[in-house]
Amino acid sequence: MSAEPTAPRPAGPTVGIIGGGQLARMMLEAASALAIDVRLLATTSDESAPGVWPHTTVVDALDDAAIGEFATACDILTFDHELVDPEVLDALERHGHVLRPGARALSFSDKAQQRTRLAAAGLPVPRFAVVGNLDELEGFVGAVGGWPVVMKPPRGGYDGRGVHIVDTPEAGLAVLEGTGGPVVVEEFLDMEAELAVVVVTRASGGQVRYPVMQTVQVEGICHVVTCPAPLSAALLDEADRVAASVAEIVNAVGVLAVELFVSNGRVLVNEVAPRPHNSGHLTIEACTTSQFENHLRAVLDWPLGETTLLAPAAAMVNVIGETGAGDPATNRAEALTASGAHVHLYGKTWRDGRKLGHVTALGPDVQTARDTAQRAHDALQGR
Repeated sequence: MSAEPTAPRPAGPTVGIIGGGQLARMMLEAASALAIDVRLLATTSDESAPGVWPHTTVVDALDDAAIGEFATACDILTFDHELVDPEVLDALERHGHVLRPGARALSFSDKAQQRTRLAAAGLPVPRFAVVGNLDELEGFVGAVGGWPVVMKPPRGGYDGRGVHIVDTPEAGLAVLEGTGGPVVVEEFLDMEAELAVVVVTRASGGQVRYPVMQTVQVEGICHVVTCPAPLSAALLDEADRVAASVAEIVNAVGVLAVELFVSNGRVLVNEVAPRPHNSGHLTIEACTTSQFENHLRAVLDWPLGETTLLAPAAAMVNVIGETGAGDPATNRAEALTASGAHVHLYGKTWRDGRKLGHVTALGPDVQTARDTAQRAHDALQGR
């Protein structure tokens, strides 16, 4: 009795993805199309990617032992998130493993380092301080003209978690005590718009940038992304220029998402994320090359793909768990009746406030694209 034939391994280096969320899942979809050899390291069966990828290792925690063993089976490591201990990343590089982005670029995920290093380089950022006690907090409040201010922990805080708008010393002290360490405090801005620029840098150099997108945030969570952003050419050019400057400083290989504020006619850096990013999901259908394919091309040091929009406008609406709405997956068939909408569900267990998928649509203008995506989104939510 002969053994079952096995599929040949794709030629070329093996890419290891650390983290098994929806970003990994969409990277895997891009990898499959190009027959890239990819391994996945995930922590729980509830994550999005393991269920669709056979070459998955599931561990209890992303500690140095688990990542070190995984790294030995890979030529290049890249990331679904920035939650790996920086000391583990440093140790991997010391032992000769190739990280793309590298440990230095990933250190920009620390908001205190990020703010301090970008400000030192002359990049436009909101007025900020890193404070460890109430006296330092109140000193900053006085310097910026009073309450409210924005407080956030240096690490974590994805999707607005841990970000606090505080307007009294008592509220500020509660944040300091709850965080248990230094906190980044920033001036409260009058916001005209929030923008994102997805930058991709190849390992050997060379860079592409996607068109400037506008994001709509609700309680710190991105709900809608539209492209192109409906702002003046001068502001869009400035946003693109600032994003390119940030990318040069961070020096990340692969995707770097640069989130920006527009306040009082000025473009300011909000945050940077050295990985594929929610703001770039619409590039799957909207652009010649998606952010996920370009990320893999970049870490493999392959030629980068064009980022041109395939229609005059595009919009994406995130599908987020809503109390009383139930699991959107049960309404897939209804959502598919929204002509022109592209539905992506991540295979995640429903939870209130959890990102479960997204819908993208193209159109002759931003409003038409957004309306199309919204129809499919509402159908998924049972409306």
